[in-house]
Amino acid sequence: MMDRAAVLLAIVCAWLCGTALAQDYAQVKPGVELQFPRDHGSHPQFRTEWWYLTAWVKDARGGDLGIQITFFRNRPRVAEDNPSRFAPRQLLFAHAALADAKTGKLLHDQRAARAGFGLAEAKEDRTGVVIDDWSLSQTASGYSAKVAAREFAYALDFKVTQPVLLQGERGLSRKGPLPAQASYYYSQPQLAVSGSITVRGEKREVSGTAWLDHEWSSEYLAPQARGWDWVGLNLTDGGALMAFRIRDGSGGTLWAGGAHRAADGPVRVLAPGEVRFEPLRRWRSPRTQTEYPVALRVQAGNIEFEIEPMMDDQELDSRASTGTIYWEGAVSAKSGGKPLGSGYLELTGYWRPLRL
Repeated sequence: MMDRAAVLLAIVCAWLCGTALAQDYAQVKPGVELQFPRDHGSHPQFRTEWWYLTAWVKDARGGDLGIQITFFRNRPRVAEDNPSRFAPRQLLFAHAALADAKTGKLLHDQRAARAGFGLAEAKEDRTGVVIDDWSLSQTASGYSAKVAAREFAYALDFKVTQPVLLQGERGLSRKGPLPAQASYYYSQPQLAVSGSITVRGEKREVSGTAWLDHEWSSEYLAPQARGWDWVGLNLTDGGALMAFRIRDGSGGTLWAGGAHRAADGPVRVLAPGEVRFEPLRRWRSPRTQTEYPVALRVQAGNIEFEIEPMMDDQELDSRASTGTIYWEGAVSAKSGGKPLGSGYLELTGYWRPLRL
């Protein structure tokens, strides 16, 4: 039998070497109204999909911790006519990370599997993504996540406290100059977190606030795009703010957008010209020599704020699963010298151009 490393290599090759064109998949189209709870589930007819869960929590000693759990689904379209149960019709990947402000260390792990055999699946009627002993499941009050990584484990519940936040135009989020360069995208900000993490055998009860993104597409990035900068913040006043920019090969902004939901409910969708990311400080990875702008000034509509990371080294090497290296970490934000919120910053395409 093939060992696990060989299986992972075969899956990654299927992901990276698939020859299917974007038009071979279901397309993101305007005028489609997202339906819940159905759209909490998987959309296997689309090429790419992810459930992205991040949290800023404290343990019983008051220590700050950053939590990240992401499940990816990919339809490679390389073996759909193959009758074998082993054919990789749907691929699943997962990343998990733990940032500890006290130690300044980032722990992370990853999983990859073909869907099937009861060991890996993404349910279509609700959020229910599983790879072995890693899972993200919808519950009556929100979500439940269980992760058994090499150096840490999560057993966490996430209670919904606010309605779904539809990104873009009623859930259609443009990612480039052409209408087809878009995704269906919604967020669940201000999730109330409770549960435990275990690090090297030590169990710690934690609580805090989380953010969930769910996004699916078949043609996410323009050909000239290199990667993106994205930030999602749970604001101290109870609001929520998301801003992103897609970068071109020169580092300039190819496209941008976002949304701000005020604490009392109104949502402002941000146009490309209303979003700006300005690097304030860069950090160079000692492992990859990649430079990331880990401290930023962001203009998001009429809000300007500065981002500082919980710690600089939050680089994730996911070459054994999704084939890339990127920076994804817990950050805090200030505006006018006052705390604005906390959340996560994602920086992709700095190591190499990102290809989905």
